[in-house]
Amino acid sequence: MSSSPTSAAGPAVRRPSAAPTLIWTALILVYLLWGSTYLGIRIAVETLPPLTSAALRFAAAGLVLAVVLRLRRGPGASRVDRRQLGSAALVGVLLLAGGNGLVVLAESGPPGVALPSGIAALLVATVPLLVVLLRSGTGDRPPVWTFVGVTVGFAGLVLLVLPHDSTGAVPLVGALTVVAGAASWSVGSFLSGRIRMPADPFVATVYEMVAGALVLAVVAAGRGELGDFHPASVSTRSWLALGYLMVAGSLVAFTAYVWLLQNAPISLVSTYAYVNPAVAVALGALLVAEPVTAQTLLGGAVIVAGVAVVVSTERPRRAGAESRSGTAPAGERR
Repeated sequence: MSSSPTSAAGPAVRRPSAAPTLIWTALILVYLLWGSTYLGIRIAVETLPPLTSAALRFAAAGLVLAVVLRLRRGPGASRVDRRQLGSAALVGVLLLAGGNGLVVLAESGPPGVALPSGIAALLVATVPLLVVLLRSGTGDRPPVWTFVGVTVGFAGLVLLVLPHDSTGAVPLVGALTVVAGAASWSVGSFLSGRIRMPADPFVATVYEMVAGALVLAVVAAGRGELGDFHPASVSTRSWLALGYLMVAGSLVAFTAYVWLLQNAPISLVSTYAYVNPAVAVALGALLVAEPVTAQTLLGGAVIVAGVAVVVSTERPRRAGAESRSGTAPAGERR
């Protein structure tokens, strides 16, 4: 998240750029761990109520992170003002309740209704395209090659999702649900660089997770999930998947993502959505023997080409670099 974005009161406070090594370490964590969470979600919702599982995931992860911050930094570690709290809560609801919650819903249900985890990952990859459109709509025009890279990546996604036989139909409701979740995630990511967030990205993550978990719990209760939830009926397999999602997906990867939004261009950060599907496909082949077809390989190659174009265009700036206007676009504020 942006530590000091431009507000009505004045321009952002410039921060030194993060080291490229740190940025790439965080990117790789997001690439690999988030790519595996789609399979984790599918396993978790086999016997866990979907939104209840998501609420538990983010509530537990947020609590653990809050305790760690308090132990390491003291009682005032998580202190923020009302505006920062409201901003973090809004972003958390958009990212976690809207973005992740809708994906979890789409992957739940009986066969033929539930969206396969790999298809969900592919549809979420529309995030970079949506972010670029949001940037363009606010006068922050990315370089032409960023548009080229996003277009190439999206073409690769189309190659991957096109049905290649009569059994390849994608559940329409589930697909639309994931697209709505991707839109919510895109808006949350975009706003995080343009509103006044907590200065510490780890503190921001705590409030985002708490806000997202609260909204997910309220919606789960409204859907009757809590009344039907019996922990004894949950399989060990689902509990383990939920634990993995809490640690790898939330504590590690989401915190890395929050840090990246503060320290790297958002178009570069958004490339995780192109890599995650490739990870999901690979895990499907290795763990559940899903076939890898020529169409999958071709689509994956095109996606990688799109990522390469975006990455080469949106390289992290060198320390001390400033935008010509004195402020940086969303995702690039220091």
